[in-house]
Amino acid sequence: MNRRTLIALALAAPAAAAFGQTVHPTGPQPTLPPETLTITAAGVPHVFHVEVARTQAQQITGLMFRTSVAADGGMLFVWPDPIISRMWMKNTLVPLDMVFIGADGRIDSIITDTVPHSLRVLSSHGKVIATLELAGGTTRRLGITVGDKVVLPADSRG
Repeated sequence: MNRRTLIALALAAPAAAAFGQTVHPTGPQPTLPPETLTITAAGVPHVFHVEVARTQAQQITGLMFRTSVAADGGMLFVWPDPIISRMWMKNTLVPLDMVFIGADGRIDSIITDTVPHSLRVLSSHGKVIATLELAGGTTRRLGITVGDKVVLPADSRG
């Protein structure tokens, strides 16, 4: 087992343990009901219809095994407290843009065009309240950048 795998497993294990269960997804989770999220970039609002991963199993599975993500779709992970968000692309078949959202509702950092199946840990590098996964290339295509304002779905914070 190489060093990256060991690091990724070490980082993932506490999350699964914190949930009180071990989840090993073997297929995509059912589509979750879409909710509206808006990102305003350069004064232009961009509306997305995202799935909100609320439960432990939904968060661990995320967009794994999905063969596509709609141009106006994605998945939102809202954390109960600000955290350094750490994600990976294990069992994820398509590139994603990861948008890390700070407590002020602004984009804190973005990782574009992630590599499918990669076990590399993708970090927000600072504490955030949410992580948004969009289809790879979306942020570049729409001109979404760090500092842009995000309006989360009304009931996403619990």
